[in-house]
Amino acid sequence: MERRTLLRAAVLGGSSAVLGGTLWRGAAYAAPAQPGTGPYGALGSPDANGVRLPSGFTSRVIARSGQPVTGTSYTWHSAPDGGACYADGTGWIYVSNSEINPSGGTSAVKFSSAGAITGAYRILSGTRQNCAGGRTPWNTWLSCEEVSLGYVYETDPWGVNAAVRRDAMGRFKHEAAAADPVRKVVYLTEDETNGCLYRFVPTTWGSGGLSAGTLQVLVAGTATSGSFTWANVPDPDGSPTTTRTQVSGSKKFNGGEGCHYADDTVWFTTKGDNRVWQLNLSANTYELAYDDSLVTSGTAPLTGVDNITGTASGDLFVAEDGGNMEICVITPDDVIAPFLRVDGQSGSEITGPAFSPDGTRLYFSSQRGTSGSSSGGITYEVRGPFRA
Repeated sequence: MERRTLLRAAVLGGSSAVLGGTLWRGAAYAAPAQPGTGPYGALGSPDANGVRLPSGFTSRVIARSGQPVTGTSYTWHSAPDGGACYADGTGWIYVSNSEINPSGGTSAVKFSSAGAITGAYRILSGTRQNCAGGRTPWNTWLSCEEVSLGYVYETDPWGVNAAVRRDAMGRFKHEAAAADPVRKVVYLTEDETNGCLYRFVPTTWGSGGLSAGTLQVLVAGTATSGSFTWANVPDPDGSPTTTRTQVSGSKKFNGGEGCHYADDTVWFTTKGDNRVWQLNLSANTYELAYDDSLVTSGTAPLTGVDNITGTASGDLFVAEDGGNMEICVITPDDVIAPFLRVDGQSGSEITGPAFSPDGTRLYFSSQRGTSGSSSGGITYEVRGPFRA
């Protein structure tokens, strides 16, 4: 069974019908995704914003670093990075990190039900190089510091409650976070050439619960597929011994980046070897969902893997840091293809892909824009007939 069939089985028959809604075919591992014709067709010519999109899709610029957000007096931050969307009544909010050091932080933009920008504001200040992060089921944003001995900060997308540093989630070069409401844990990636994959098991699941708990690290062999277990990290503070070197047998990943949870599965990317990994949480096994070195025909469409998100249809959207400034889609039937490309910005990277709550709009940023400088970031919205 291909992953699409499994996902449909999960919808029709419940989670017990599948092994996590992943690429499993019985007890065998599926081959990583291969290039093919994507569900949205070929990319068109660059639009007025320099974005190549499939037919039926349009783009607009919602913010530029150093300039007021459209329709507001709030100045958008430099180097926009990881982001997420939140329902806000009949509208929604998009939050975006700022990957600069020493004054990173996070900003937010509010939208009406029609998509008009109604406000923009700061929700986190005084932090360092906030790269990616993740949303929680109780509607907070975990903003992660990508620095040695970095912290995770839990923030309020509405900007009402003050951000809180979550020390128990460990100190290391944090990248992304993904919450698993079934197992009541948060998965965390580490951007080191010999980094690890972690999960944080809070003492209490829910609002305020991330203040205490247990940090664990994934333990597995050196192969690209197999089984895994979790082991406690003795000293989450990471000093004097780094968290990634405290547990014998912890599996090393080359530059952990984006992380996404859905259907009893965690997908995460490693930029150093250009891979998308997946964990089957029901079977405690892992494998490759994509590896550019294993593309069997044609040119690998995805290089410089970075942030990752997904849709209700089971599609994964992976942003490039490098390559040719694309967001690529990996479908449930294991086809990978470009979804969009930004022209004329080779000195930048794509960051922060996130869908509006109704799934009709995709937000993302070009971190350094046309200038190649952190002050040149551009944040976009793409609207169109995304698969439901």
